[in-house]
Amino acid sequence: MKPQDLQLIRDVIRRAKRWDAIFGLVGILALMVGVLTFAALFVDMAIQGVPRLSYDFFTNFPSRRPDAAGILSAWVGTSLVMLVTAAAAVPLGVAAGVYLEEYAPKNWVTDVIEINITNLAGVPSIVYGLLALGLFVYQFGFGQSILSAGLTLALLILPVVVVATRESIRAIPQMIREGAYACGATTWQTVRDHILPYSSAGILTGVIIGMARAIGETAPIITIGALTFIAFLPPAPFSGEPAAGPFDWAMAPFTVMPIQMFNWTSRPEAAFQLNAAAAGFVLVLMTLLMNGAAIWLRYRLRKNIKW
Repeated sequence: MKPQDLQLIRDVIRRAKRWDAIFGLVGILALMVGVLTFAALFVDMAIQGVPRLSYDFFTNFPSRRPDAAGILSAWVGTSLVMLVTAAAAVPLGVAAGVYLEEYAPKNWVTDVIEINITNLAGVPSIVYGLLALGLFVYQFGFGQSILSAGLTLALLILPVVVVATRESIRAIPQMIREGAYACGATTWQTVRDHILPYSSAGILTGVIIGMARAIGETAPIITIGALTFIAFLPPAPFSGEPAAGPFDWAMAPFTVMPIQMFNWTSRPEAAFQLNAAAAGFVLVLMTLLMNGAAIWLRYRLRKNIKW
């Protein structure tokens, strides 16, 4: 090879490395803009809201007096709505993803379903609220209840769970399926004993993303009629006279943390702004706690898997 050819190759490699370094620097800057923006907002919210946190703040109902106002009904409502959302979206989304990836025939009907699931992930949340208002609130008669809110948010995150389930299943090596079939396993046995255990970590990642989105949604919850001021809790199972049923709480009126924050930020008093900052800080902590539990579970599942 001629010396000029070697020099040309060195120049090409040098330029490629230079552009690679520039791209890496731009990527780091873009990442830092997002991280630092979130950190600045979170720190500012913590500085304003943490002094307001107290036992009474968690155990008091909302009040017209900011010093006596609390988030009891809001955080209880948020927790119950998230419970219904997870109970509805996770089994249904995982089952749909498994069917589409392992059972569904490859034809135009399946292609149409896949396209629609992908498109539903980008639909504005207010559309789900309008759908739920007509379907759950009026058609099914669930009313403006925790059940309606949980099912609404379940529809919202369902495409995310389905897509995450399918991507996790696709990442499983084909030889695992072939080995199971070679040993005489049925499709369900292969899915139950191999596909789902190995893909569970990726599925949980999709569930984390979906739940983190659902816990902060406001538009669909307002659309179905969540209350902005509520001074009572849903009935506890087997409490009261006559005794409440085990699932009567699901049909009770409710409010959630984002709506409580919206109510406080719309008031002119500065003390209510501090309450809103404290509620926002608690909401972020609830999201981090929920995600941390799911990440821990994902870690344990990955640790127990033996390829």
